[in-house]
Amino acid sequence: MTTPEQLGGTSPEHRFSPGGGDDWRLFRGDGERRETPFPDAPPWRRFDQQERAVGATVPYPRPYLISPDEADVVNAALHLRRPLLVTGQPGTGKSSLAHAVAHELALGHVLQWPVNSRSTLQDALYQYDAVGRLREATLRRDVDGTEPDIGQYVRLGPLGNALACRGRPRVLLIDELDKGDVDLPNDLLTVFEEGEFTIPELTRLPEEHAPVHVQTDDPEGTVPVTRGRVRCAEFPVVIITSNGEREFPPAFLRRCVRLDLSEPDERRLREIVAAHLGPGALEGTDDLLREFLDRRAAGELATDQLLNAVFLRKGGVNLDAGSLLEAVLHRLGGAV
Repeated sequence: MTTPEQLGGTSPEHRFSPGGGDDWRLFRGDGERRETPFPDAPPWRRFDQQERAVGATVPYPRPYLISPDEADVVNAALHLRRPLLVTGQPGTGKSSLAHAVAHELALGHVLQWPVNSRSTLQDALYQYDAVGRLREATLRRDVDGTEPDIGQYVRLGPLGNALACRGRPRVLLIDELDKGDVDLPNDLLTVFEEGEFTIPELTRLPEEHAPVHVQTDDPEGTVPVTRGRVRCAEFPVVIITSNGEREFPPAFLRRCVRLDLSEPDERRLREIVAAHLGPGALEGTDDLLREFLDRRAAGELATDQLLNAVFLRKGGVNLDAGSLLEAVLHRLGGAV
């Protein structure tokens, strides 16, 4: 199993500063003002070390563990250049899988499209600021009579960026597609099959017009688009997550490789805790693991809830006090 040191950082085990008694309480609810020093955050809640540039590495990448059989399904999707449709219970690591693939294959940061009921295909492909262009054109007409470059007002969305990439493929996470409009999966089919899309605002330009440089998320800033057509040189790594709130059309499912992530058993949970928090984090936490497994059997719990509980325990927090354990290991499927 890969250790945190091999992944490029110091062992998270050494970041704990266990206390005792009331030392862990930052907020006391007594109205008294104190300049209390903040402890280190959990490794998975540290944002200052996450690089966003394309091709950059993450100094302390979050470990990600799945079974060899599940990893083989991911590899099948990579070889077939097909979208990977990932299902499973909350907390099984559906969204994190995209970041794990991007890290292991050195494909830069993940392009993310979080889907909701108002999401449309165009949102993911590009946005055109017609109002901004009209305002700028009016101002320039009064000054020197020139027209602003239309490319300044066209910005590719996450799917558009993934298709426009000219180097190694990018990883695109389409998160919770089942929350989108019922027609959205079918809208995606043509783009997935053709590997291209058009920007109508650019197709209307004169035929002799030079390629338009549109805005992207790359450090270079723009990519040339000829006659409004964006076509991928290499199909991106597309990972789609679903919570099973709605079935997808058969035509869509046929074009995806499907992976159902199972809930980790006790052995895998121990491996996950050790990978995130160091081998020493498992000492004195057997009761938390048993409590987590008992509660998960009765209702939905996510693996990161166990990590939260172990992190607090190792930091000197008395989880048995009051309703603290209930707050950390609350059922996801219950009433809020």
